[in-house]
Amino acid sequence: MQMTAFRLVNFLIFLSLLVACSSTKKTKTEDQVARVIREARTFTNAPYKWGGNTKAGIDCSGLTCQSFKAINISLPRTADAQALLGKRIDKDEVKPGDLVFFTKDKKSKDISHVGLVTKVKQGEIIFINATTKKGVIESSLLEEYWKIRYWGAKRVIK
Repeated sequence: MQMTAFRLVNFLIFLSLLVACSSTKKTKTEDQVARVIREARTFTNAPYKWGGNTKAGIDCSGLTCQSFKAINISLPRTADAQALLGKRIDKDEVKPGDLVFFTKDKKSKDISHVGLVTKVKQGEIIFINATTKKGVIESSLLEEYWKIRYWGAKRVIK
């Protein structure tokens, strides 16, 4: 009887350590995602500048590069090169912190734009990106402009 109680106590200790370790990893990932999104949002309303990477002017891949620097991840400088990184994920698996990629038009297969997912709510994917007309804004993948140009998504933060 005492041996059974001893085993149960040891099992409960082991189980609590296992849960604590797995939640620590999840918390670290969530913290990294929050930091990347927070950094990206500091560029809100910054004007678009091709090749730019400052609040005085920035382009889409410059925005993602600068955002991921907040967690010491260096991304390549162009959207098409960034699309080669990470794990490809289905649209229904997209979550904040993922990168979403777009083509120039609905007929093209060449990646020309990237955004950072900031929120997913009831199937709507919101992402921050640098647009040529409005600068850095948050957009919805439900908008027709983005919907027809969507190429796919990648997860860089594990």
